Amino acid sequence: MLAFMALTLVNCAKTGSPTGGPQDSIPPVFIKSEPPNYTTNFDGNRIRIYFDEYIKLKDYQKQLIVSPPLENSVISPQGSAAKYVNIEIKDTLEPNTTYVFNFGQSIVDNNESNPFSYFKYVFSTGDYIDSLTVKGVITDELKTTPDDFVSVMLYAVDSTFNDSIIYNERPRYVTNTLDSLTTFEIGNIKEGEYMLIAMKDEDANFTFQPNKDKVGFLKEFITVPTDSSYTLKLFKEVPETKSSRPRHSGSNRITFGISGPVDSVSIDLLTKTSPDFRSKITQKVNSDTLYYWYDPKPEIDSLVFEVTGPKYRDTLVAKLRSPQVDSLRFSSKSGGTLVLGAPFEIGSNIPIEKIQDSLIQVVRDSIPIAYEALLSERDTKLSVSFETEEKTKYTITALPGALTDFFGTTNDTLSYTSTTKEASDYGNIKLTLTNAKNFPYIIQLTNQKGEVIQERYTTEETVFDFTTLKPSTYLIQFIEDQNGNKIYDTGNYLEKRQPEKVIHFGAPIEVNASWYKQENFTFKN
Repeated sequence: MLAFMALTLVNCAKTGSPTGGPQDSIPPVFIKSEPPNYTTNFDGNRIRIYFDEYIKLKDYQKQLIVSPPLENSVISPQGSAAKYVNIEIKDTLEPNTTYVFNFGQSIVDNNESNPFSYFKYVFSTGDYIDSLTVKGVITDELKTTPDDFVSVMLYAVDSTFNDSIIYNERPRYVTNTLDSLTTFEIGNIKEGEYMLIAMKDEDANFTFQPNKDKVGFLKEFITVPTDSSYTLKLFKEVPETKSSRPRHSGSNRITFGISGPVDSVSIDLLTKTSPDFRSKITQKVNSDTLYYWYDPKPEIDSLVFEVTGPKYRDTLVAKLRSPQVDSLRFSSKSGGTLVLGAPFEIGSNIPIEKIQDSLIQVVRDSIPIAYEALLSERDTKLSVSFETEEKTKYTITALPGALTDFFGTTNDTLSYTSTTKEASDYGNIKLTLTNAKNFPYIIQLTNQKGEVIQERYTTEETVFDFTTLKPSTYLIQFIEDQNGNKIYDTGNYLEKRQPEKVIHFGAPIEVNASWYKQENFTFKN
């Protein structure tokens, strides 16, 4: 038994392999349905839809949209071919309600899988078919093109309505943008007042799960009928702060998995320890994992911690075991090619407590040169900055004792070699802003995956240089930093707060070696 639970649609029109003669490209032809399409005063529990040839259902659980949603009804044929689609309704239907079955491209012929596209079967349990519509556009603040298969939902604003309805109840009406649209239209709606929601429903369960789903909403309710077209901006909420149960993952290291903003989390040890007890917190690179380092190891079987963050406080216990001892290790983060003007970076697996500058040397053409060494990322990354020249080899050496970790362990000899390229191997972009008014802006140069390559922050400047860019395709986006905190702030549904406005430059920018591109962006009033 398969349920009508999925909202998302997948394009499965797929041409079969011919076995001789002309390939069939004609989709199935609808003949009739029992009861007839657009039946009123429907009170049955079975529907049959007939075609002129054998058909099969392809990925219908992903493609079929039922509005209002039904949970327990069954559709056939399953895994075989027939000349009809059979629907067994096992849900209790609401009175005076219009139901729509949109099959997407799930109905295909048996031989070549030619789809009978977007067939709708409609009936009403009342005296008439509701015919009102709501339409609009889906956007995504951080993407030039929004996700596909976005569900758009209407919730009736009545005596049972509350803001938490999207977390635990199914919508009154639903549609989907499919795999190629950024527009939507919900049809066969009854007159009334509604809340309009867009959702990238990852589990296809009709409910909002903030840790998984993107959401978009209108702050005000809408009244149907309406001639308006609505824009819904999808965004991902910042997850609520929470910590997983701590794990004794290293001899003197406890691991905490964190959801939410890691920088705002504090970890305090509640267990009584000796006067010489020390601790330090670091963050695993490119991860929401925090490490709690401590020394010396207490002679007890567990440690009790208090973890706090925004709207979060919890007491957690870490059981102590006998894990493998962490050995101090270093690795080059810059590799064999050093970007002109960039520091050489060395990473460590244990936080560094002390740098002995006299034991570090940077050599260019056999001549030591001046440098500056700084620790960052909670003392697990050493940045060695020095003046760089084109097409030049640099050797960075750290003699024994140059770096001392949290436990007092020092390094063996470290030696790294890195070479710069010619300036002509890179490209540059000069960006000029025109009609910029809503300062401050965060200006981000990203790759096509949305990863930030370079970033600028401005409260009044309008000309910017992005230099030493590897030949590639780049995008530019402007964030209106409304609260001036120099970071992008997403929205929050319960707080009825929209994300900060993001403006996209438009066409991707192709950067080649030795190119100096001048781009102008004019803000609209």
